[in-house]
Amino acid sequence: MNTQMVAVTLAITMTILASPVRATETTFTVKPEVGNNTFTAVFDAVIGERITAVSSAVGCTLTFDEEKLEGRVSCSVPLTSITVDSDETKTEHFQQWATNKKMEPGQCAFEVEVPQVKLSSPLEPKSPIVFTTEGTFTLCGRKREGGPEKITGTVIHLPPGTYGTARTLRIRARIEQFNREQYGVSPKNTAGWLARVQTLANVVATDGTVDINIFATSPAEAAAETKN
Repeated sequence: MNTQMVAVTLAITMTILASPVRATETTFTVKPEVGNNTFTAVFDAVIGERITAVSSAVGCTLTFDEEKLEGRVSCSVPLTSITVDSDETKTEHFQQWATNKKMEPGQCAFEVEVPQVKLSSPLEPKSPIVFTTEGTFTLCGRKREGGPEKITGTVIHLPPGTYGTARTLRIRARIEQFNREQYGVSPKNTAGWLARVQTLANVVATDGTVDINIFATSPAEAAAETKN
């Protein structure tokens, strides 16, 4: 009897091991070299300048669990890819403010970690879903004391053949009232700028709006499995 039980147990175990495990998580990537993924930050002073910082070199990794309708995202934008008002001088000044002149611009990146994004409904082809979440920003290695930022946006599922051969998630995210000084991106934190801080106080806004627009694609293997 014991021998039969052992045999049955082994048979059940072998069946379970031989059965394919359905993966519910899919990893999507955003390639910075593609050029269609953008980061835009606008700082509009009430009585001063409207400054726009842009980059099209956004890189991300996104993992989405299609059963739990949950995902997590990690993105990075190199400082040297960001231009300000298409002006070399303004761009150089922005790099000095961001690094506080304590590191080379090439060593700095603007990064964000979003540990959880929860969707209200399953992804349907070409149907936008609104989401609200929080993300932790790191600018040149510095985080703000206030913790994560509130992020709102939409995600749209583009099936294979809609936008290339792979599955694609088009994500638009916005962070409002983004205070750059809370991350130390400021002339008053940068050597050599102290004498100009007062004159810049009303010219350059400290609060701005950050928009991120990305196309996250799945691996070709995952796309092929989805089509089958």
